[in-house]
Amino acid sequence: MKKTANSFGENALNFLLNELRKFNLLRLGLAPGMVCLGSFLLAVFFIVTNINMDTERTGDFSDFEAGKVADRDLIAEHPFSYVDKEATRLRMEAQESLIPAVFRYSSAVTGEILKSWNEFCDFTDELVTQGTPAASLRLAVQAEYPAYFTVETLNAYFTSPQRVEFRDYGLVLLNTILTRGVFALKAVDMGRHNPDMVELLVSLGVRTERERVNFNAIVSRDDVGDAILAAAENAQMPPGIRDLASSLLSPFVQENVFFSREDTELRITEAMGRVTAVVKNIEKGKRIVRKGFIITEDEMQDIEALGAALPSQDPRGVIGLILLLALLYVLFILLQSRLVMNRELSNSERCLLFVLVCLYLAGAGLAKNLVPGQSGFPVSLFFPTALMVMIPAVFMGPLLALVMALAFPLGACFAGFFDIPSYIFALISGIAASTVLRSAEKRMDLIKAGMAIAAVNAVAVIVILLMRTARFAEYPPMLLWAALNGIVSGMLILGILPPLEHVLNAATTFRLIELSDLNAPVLRKLFTTSPGTYSHSIMVANLAEQACQDIGANALLARVGAYYHDIGKMDNPDYFVENQTDYNRHDAINPRLSATVIRSHVKLGVEKARSLGLPADVINIVAEHHGNSLIMWFYKKATEQEDQVNSEDFCYPGNPPRSKESAVVMLADVAEAAVRTLVKPTVAKMEKFIQQLIDNKVEHGQLAQSELTFRDLEMIKNAFVRMLAGYYHSRIEYPKIGAEAKEEAG
Repeated sequence: MKKTANSFGENALNFLLNELRKFNLLRLGLAPGMVCLGSFLLAVFFIVTNINMDTERTGDFSDFEAGKVADRDLIAEHPFSYVDKEATRLRMEAQESLIPAVFRYSSAVTGEILKSWNEFCDFTDELVTQGTPAASLRLAVQAEYPAYFTVETLNAYFTSPQRVEFRDYGLVLLNTILTRGVFALKAVDMGRHNPDMVELLVSLGVRTERERVNFNAIVSRDDVGDAILAAAENAQMPPGIRDLASSLLSPFVQENVFFSREDTELRITEAMGRVTAVVKNIEKGKRIVRKGFIITEDEMQDIEALGAALPSQDPRGVIGLILLLALLYVLFILLQSRLVMNRELSNSERCLLFVLVCLYLAGAGLAKNLVPGQSGFPVSLFFPTALMVMIPAVFMGPLLALVMALAFPLGACFAGFFDIPSYIFALISGIAASTVLRSAEKRMDLIKAGMAIAAVNAVAVIVILLMRTARFAEYPPMLLWAALNGIVSGMLILGILPPLEHVLNAATTFRLIELSDLNAPVLRKLFTTSPGTYSHSIMVANLAEQACQDIGANALLARVGAYYHDIGKMDNPDYFVENQTDYNRHDAINPRLSATVIRSHVKLGVEKARSLGLPADVINIVAEHHGNSLIMWFYKKATEQEDQVNSEDFCYPGNPPRSKESAVVMLADVAEAAVRTLVKPTVAKMEKFIQQLIDNKVEHGQLAQSELTFRDLEMIKNAFVRMLAGYYHSRIEYPKIGAEAKEEAG
C-alpha cells in the first residue's frame, strides 16, 4: 500500500513538472519589449496609486537669488535628491580624457614596405652582376631612388663585403620595426586622449586583437632611425651592417599604424554611457540657507532642486517615473551590449528581469502603505530585497545580480518608497544576496545563504541605529525583523527555484548537478543498451570538464552536455562502432543508408533531450556536438560506388557550436573517439593527432561561432593530451604463470 502511495506521488510530481515544462513565456508570443512595456506600465500604476501626493505648497523661493543676503532661513522639510549637472559634466570630461586614442595596424602598408626593400635589393644585385662601374652604380641608384640615400651611404653599401647579406638582415630589422608599428601621430590631437597609452587594433582575418601600448614605447616616423639602430644592436648584428642599417633602411620605412577616429569615438561613446550622474542628496532638516548670509551658486542649486521636488510644482512621483524609465532602459541597453555579462541574455531571462523590476517596485509601494504604523522601522525591513536579488544571481550570475542589487533600491528610493535608512538596508541586503551564492552547489546552500544574509542584515540594522543614535530598546525588534528578512528570503528562494527552473528551462548550477547524477534513468538506460556509448560519454565528459576548467568556461555545463550528447544512439546502438563486437551492420547496407542512421542520432538525441525537459544549453550541446561536418567514411565509400554524390547528403543536420562549452564537447567527442584508433598511443602521437583534429575543425569552420581563441584551443589540446595520456598510459607486461607458461614452453 505504501508503495502504491509513493508511486502515485511520483506520478503526480512528474505530471506537474511536465506541465511546467510545456509552459513557456516565449510560446505565449510575448516579446521582451512587450514584457518590458507591460512591467513598466504596472510599475507606473503602483507608483502613481501609492505615492503620497501632498499638494500643499510649502514655500515660495522667488525671493532667493545668488549674491543676495538671505532674509530668512530655508530648511528642507523633506529629503530630496538632484543631479549636480556641473559635477556630472566634469566627471564626463575627466572620463573622456582617460580614453586612449585608437589606432589600426595596416598589413597592406607593411607588405608594400617589405616589397620595396626586396625590389631595391634585386635592383642593386642586378647592377653588380652586370659589372657596372662604382660611379655608375651610385648614379643608377640615385636615378631610381632619388633623395633616398647619401653618397656616403651608397659607397659604404656597395663596398661592404657583407652587401649580399643586407637583404636578409634588412628584412629582419624591417619586420621588427613594422611589427611594433610606426604610428602616424602628426594628424592626431593627443591632448583629447589618454596621455599615457594608446589602443592598437590588429585585424587577423575574422577577428581583431586589441592591445594597450604605452605612449613612451611608440615609434613614430621621426624615431625610425633610432629604432632600427636599437633593433640591430639587440639582434647582435655584425658591426658593418649595424652601422649602415639606419641610413640604408630608414627611407623605406613608412607609417603603418593610423589613427581611427571612428573607433576612438565609439570608445568615447561607450565610456560616456557608463558614466553615472553625480547625485546630491539633501536630508530632511538640513539648513540650506542661513538668514543674514550671502546666497551662493551652490545654495541656489539646492534651492532650485528643492522647488522642483515640491509636490505642487514637480511631485516626487513624476521624478520617480522619469528616473525609473531611464533606469529600465539603461539597464536593457547595458545587457544588450554585453557590458555586464559575457553573453547575451535569452528572451526568457529578459522577461524575468523586467518582471522582477515591476514586482520589486510594486512590493516596495505596498510595503510602504501596509506598515505605516511601524514608526522608526525602515520600510525595506519588511520587504525581501535579498530574495529579488538571489533570483537573478541563480539564473544569470552574480555580476548581474550585483547590478540589480544596486538598481532595485535606487529605483524604489527615486519612486519615493524608500527613505535613506530603507535604502541603506535594502542596498546592503541586496549586495550580500548577490555574493553569498557564488559557491552554492546544493539546494541546502540556499538556506545557509539565507542565514548569512540574516547576519549581514543585522549588521546593517546596527549601522542604521547607530547613525540615528537610537535608544537601546529599539535594537531587539529591528534585529529580529532583519534576521527574519534574510531567513525567509532563503526559504522562499528554495521553494521558488524549482518551478522557475522549469518555466525558464534554465541550466542553473543546482539543476546541472542534479542532471550529472549517473543514476538518472536515461543514463542507466544508456548504460544497459549502449555500454560503449556510455563509456565514451563518460570519457568525453571528463575531457570536456577539464578543458573548460582550463579556459574558464562552464565546466559543469560541459560535463552534463557530454553525458547526454549521444543519447540519440540508444535506439540503434549496434550501428555505432563503440557498441559493436564482431559484426559491423554497415557492411551489409548501402553507405547512404548508413549515413542516414548515423546522422539520425543527433535529431533523436535532441528529441529525447526535449522530452526529458533538459535545459536549453544542454540541448544545444546535443544538437551541435557534430556541427554540420561531413561523415567522411561513408561519403568516401559512396563516391567509390556512385558517380554523382552530393556531400550534403552525408553531413550532420546540426549547426556549428555557438558556445565555448558546446565547442569543447565537440572537440572532446572527436578526440576521444579518434585516439582509440591509435596503435600504441604515446604522448607525442596523441598531441600531433589531436592537433590535426582541431585544425580540421577550424579549417571547416566548425569553431567559427564558438568564440574560442587560439590560446583556448592550445589549452584544450594540452588538457586532452594530459587526460588521455593518463588513461592510455603503457602498462608492464606481467610474467605468465601456471598452465600458460607451460603451454608456451611446450
